[in-house]
Amino acid sequence: MSDWTSLWYVWLILLLVFLLLLCGVSVSCVRFCCRKKRIPVEPFPRHPCDLAVIGIDSDSTAHSTVT
Repeated sequence: MSDWTSLWYVWLILLLVFLLLLCGVSVSCVRFCCRKKRIPVEPFPRHPCDLAVIGIDSDSTAHSTVT
């Protein structure tokens, strides 16, 4: 079995893989930090909606029906 330190091509491959990973992380960080901030565009315009609130007292028949 050969010694791992004498296999120079293994260290070269490991160095290339490490450099590729380092370049990938650096490029993704630069893209994340330097991208322009865009205003989010809504796909559909919002329409005002009506909200009905009905107060129910605890003595009403509706309250006893719901509970």
